[in-house]
Amino acid sequence: MTVTKVYLEIDDVEGLERAATYLRDRLLIRILFHLGCRISEALAIRVEDIDFEKGTITIEHLKTRSRLLCPNCHARLGKTHRFCPGCGNSLEKALSQQEERHRM
Repeated sequence: MTVTKVYLEIDDVEGLERAATYLRDRLLIRILFHLGCRISEALAIRVEDIDFEKGTITIEHLKTRSRLLCPNCHARLGKTHRFCPGCGNSLEKALSQQEERHRM
């Protein structure tokens, strides 16, 4: 009976890194392995997400289902809405406050 591995071990990851042609690809392999994030989450990392003093990276989980509602009329909003489709009010401040609460 053959046992199939369903995960990578450190030796496997190091082999992938050695096989990668570009530094960018080696870094991406290392980030995915050590942080355990999705490829889309790793590709969305910005310099501002890295705290070099603490040695941490903030990952915005792109697959989380956040419900954004207009604080005035409670119409459902998308992350890209800047004005409420229900009442027409500007949403810049309201959306940033809701997103901040969701991250906590």
